[in-house]
Amino acid sequence: MTTDVVVGVDSSTQSCTVELRALDSGALVSTARVSHPATTPPVSEQDPEAWWDAMVRAVREAVSGHDVHVVALSVGAQCHGLVASDASGVVLRPAKLWNDTTSAAQAQALLEARGLSWWTQQMGIAPSAALTIAKLAWLRDNEPDVFARVQHLAVPHDWLTFRLTGAHVTDRSDASGTGYYSAPTNRWRPDVLGDLVAAREWESTLPRVLGPDEAAGRLTSTAATALGIGDDVLVAAGGGDQHLAAQGIGLIEGDIAYSLGTSGVVFATNSQPVLDPSGAIDGVANVTGGYLPLVCTLNCTKVTDTMGRLLGVDHAALGELALAAPLDPDRPVLAAYLDGERSPRLPDARGMLAGLTTATTREQLALAAFEGVALGLVRGERQLTAHGVPTGGRTIAVGGGARARAYRQIIADLTGRSVVTVDAPEGTARGAAIQAAAVARGQTVAEVTAEWSPQVTSSIDPSHDRTDVWERYLHLTAVQEPAPHH
Repeated sequence: MTTDVVVGVDSSTQSCTVELRALDSGALVSTARVSHPATTPPVSEQDPEAWWDAMVRAVREAVSGHDVHVVALSVGAQCHGLVASDASGVVLRPAKLWNDTTSAAQAQALLEARGLSWWTQQMGIAPSAALTIAKLAWLRDNEPDVFARVQHLAVPHDWLTFRLTGAHVTDRSDASGTGYYSAPTNRWRPDVLGDLVAAREWESTLPRVLGPDEAAGRLTSTAATALGIGDDVLVAAGGGDQHLAAQGIGLIEGDIAYSLGTSGVVFATNSQPVLDPSGAIDGVANVTGGYLPLVCTLNCTKVTDTMGRLLGVDHAALGELALAAPLDPDRPVLAAYLDGERSPRLPDARGMLAGLTTATTREQLALAAFEGVALGLVRGERQLTAHGVPTGGRTIAVGGGARARAYRQIIADLTGRSVVTVDAPEGTARGAAIQAAAVARGQTVAEVTAEWSPQVTSSIDPSHDRTDVWERYLHLTAVQEPAPHH
């Protein structure tokens, strides 16, 4: 018997992952993954056609051998990347990705032109090299001929949705990470683009922002033929990867998520915009009509990977060493800024280890790595709480680092709350499938998120109070902060 299914797409920096889920129950039918070309920051660029080719191959592989009827599809993708097209929709150059840092100087100039507090209050987010607007400023300064031909601006998920439907659209979540969309007021700010070149007419270059439960359109016959599915398929608004992952893991107001990957993110969902004048919190929009305030740290699992390499052990053994370390109050503490830091804004910082003695053990060094990462993320949670974001619900650990018991135990100990994992290994693709199902069923994304909320797969309770290192950690992180101007 043919099963009605929805397709959830996660087009990340590394690969395109596709999940097919049953429309009625959300049960996983099949999954497929196809790699993207590798990038090597500081210059990190990809040809958008490579994303399209990978998505086509992944969808074809996922539906192959299954008696399914695809009714809806949604695309989640890496945020911030700049896809610049001409009037006929032809991409003018490879897309600069979020982790391309060549636009750092342009980001700094944008920040200084209006000031940090203006950006955070007006836009909900402050310029960094990651943001789309900084990449557009880089294009103006370095490739003026290409810049002059730009007629359509898109981020990766917008462009893939355009290839699927022919519609130049986006959603609030991804728009709010561009630097020229105001999350607090839900509107584009072409005046900010006018700071780049005043004489340009920018409004026509911007995609239409869809509502959270609105469809972008239906597949074109060309796209349907390429994907090997029917052309009666609805395409949802799509969204940013973290934003759809929040739906995939079943995040509801009151919950807080710790995403433990190469970089770390702590995020929650909130009905009201969060405006942080310090710029530590990105007050971006979510995919259900509210907001997804988040704090991102640059250094997460790569810190423990590095410590494992220095100690000559794998990740599992490093975690065992860390959990075996005695909790001496004067144990070593690590400010884990190995590659500079984004939260706090210390791009030139380095990791600093304090409290070494002749009695320091390998166990203590392993513990310092895990605690240093966790302390930075807990600092982010405390910033969210200070801005009124409720965090009394579940604490959900996601990402590769969530597999390490040491990370989950230390976060539980530092927050005084149980830490759970859920059955959503591909959170973004799962969240995209939820959004596709909502459009197909005429429901809200929030309703389907609640209905398809994944099962808890593990729970770990606090076992020790680790906050004895909190003040030492803050003191160590302050050492590298620039002296105030007088």
